[in-house]
Amino acid sequence: VDQRKVNMLARDYCDAAKIKFKPVILSHHMLYGLKAGQEKMSKSDPDSAIFMEDTKEDVHRKIMNAYCPLKPAEKKEDKGAVDDAGKESMNLVGDDLKNPCLDYIENIIFGSNSATFKAGSKTYATFEEVKADFLSETLKENDLKQGLIEALNLLLEPVRQHFTNNAVAKDLLAKVQQYKKEKAPLDRKFRRMDPSAVVPPNSDLVFCPTPSNNPSLQVAVDLLSQLQGKASPVLFLADWSAKVLSACGGEAKVVDAYFAVVVNTLKALAPDTMASVKVVKQSDLILTDPSNYWISVINVGRFFNLNVLQEGYEDADAVGNVIARMMRVADCISLNSKTISFMAQDKMSEIEASIIKKYFDEIPLDAPDLSPCTGTNVALSQNDGVHATENSEYFLLDDPKVHGKLKLKKSFCEPGNVEFCPPISIASFFALQLGEKKLEIKRSPENGGDVDYTSEATIKEEFLSGKLHPGDLKAAVTAIMVDVLTKLTAGAKGDAAWKKSAAALKADIKKQAKKKK
Repeated sequence: VDQRKVNMLARDYCDAAKIKFKPVILSHHMLYGLKAGQEKMSKSDPDSAIFMEDTKEDVHRKIMNAYCPLKPAEKKEDKGAVDDAGKESMNLVGDDLKNPCLDYIENIIFGSNSATFKAGSKTYATFEEVKADFLSETLKENDLKQGLIEALNLLLEPVRQHFTNNAVAKDLLAKVQQYKKEKAPLDRKFRRMDPSAVVPPNSDLVFCPTPSNNPSLQVAVDLLSQLQGKASPVLFLADWSAKVLSACGGEAKVVDAYFAVVVNTLKALAPDTMASVKVVKQSDLILTDPSNYWISVINVGRFFNLNVLQEGYEDADAVGNVIARMMRVADCISLNSKTISFMAQDKMSEIEASIIKKYFDEIPLDAPDLSPCTGTNVALSQNDGVHATENSEYFLLDDPKVHGKLKLKKSFCEPGNVEFCPPISIASFFALQLGEKKLEIKRSPENGGDVDYTSEATIKEEFLSGKLHPGDLKAAVTAIMVDVLTKLTAGAKGDAAWKKSAAALKADIKKQAKKKK
């Protein structure tokens, strides 16, 4: 019952997230603690409840000292107090009196259908009779308590006999009683999972971005920028964190499809780079040692204040993001890599890098080198994200025949502007870095003739001076992008798993579009 509000929030979330199956909640009554003001028993107070191993003397002492009011206690209004949701949800039925003795009589003694309760000189057949006589003071407090003591001892006697006459039970009880006397040792041992069976030591860790149903070309560019030149690169696919974040509607099929499309794209664009990359799925890693992993996640949460873990997020959006950040830190300490890369332009990644650094400063592990990566921006237009359209960037699912030329034709390409020129950025990455290490410009002799550029600096210099016309630049880069998208489309057609994953993403795009109508 003390978790009822959390459970109800879980059911409400299922409605909001359109999750068909909701958790079923089976609640039972929670007994009051035996002392005044105790909504439930306290683990740190042995006299706050009756236990199965209690002796007759224990029961007598506890009940005789128990809180037993005739009238509800006056509520003291504290304007500065914070509402305690847990206290409000202790009971399934409203009860202003909060009398623990009556509570035990109603829910323990009258727990069976044929039960009776004897107090003073009267035997009661229903709890309602007991309560009425007690509140009218026909039944005195002392008689009520004596009757409760006798009834509880009668219930506990078979248990006592078992723990007295059965050797195994007797030994078990002796151990429990001894443990209670001893102070539990504090376990301050550092806990993390052992990833050695999955990930090589001293690796260079790169996290794949949070999944969406329409991965952009920028995702592939950023990942390759981080993976290239690394000695022991590991590409980490945080699939369970994606579910925590409700990415792709929390559908595992779509999340897996995203990762499959992205990884296959990287292999198609840069096969030499990807040949040395170890791809690791978060769920596979966790399941090799789940106990230590989740303990490490909990320890991260214990270490940081909530305001640190939810930095950059609104309160309403923070729950999943906070858990995902805790998991990100746990992933990092589990893998214990030599380097961890993140995109320098990504504000949220910078915040996470700061949190990771703080945690490594406090644990007995060598801190990794947190290296920001300045990748190539291949956006086709300048926008604030709010006014972005499907023509603002390329996507991995784009059709080369439809989007290859059309998007480049509409891209921003102001004459002389080299600060933001999408065709130059695209040429720099796909022609000079990944391709044949040159940009081929085809033009008539009267317009300067054909020319090959082997450096971004030269391209910018001639574009700035006007020697390289926007039309000639766009024509050359259009051919590059048609080739890139054709390569991806052909790869998907020739690989059944890739094709199936791409189809799953496209199906989800249509599904989400229908929901918006």
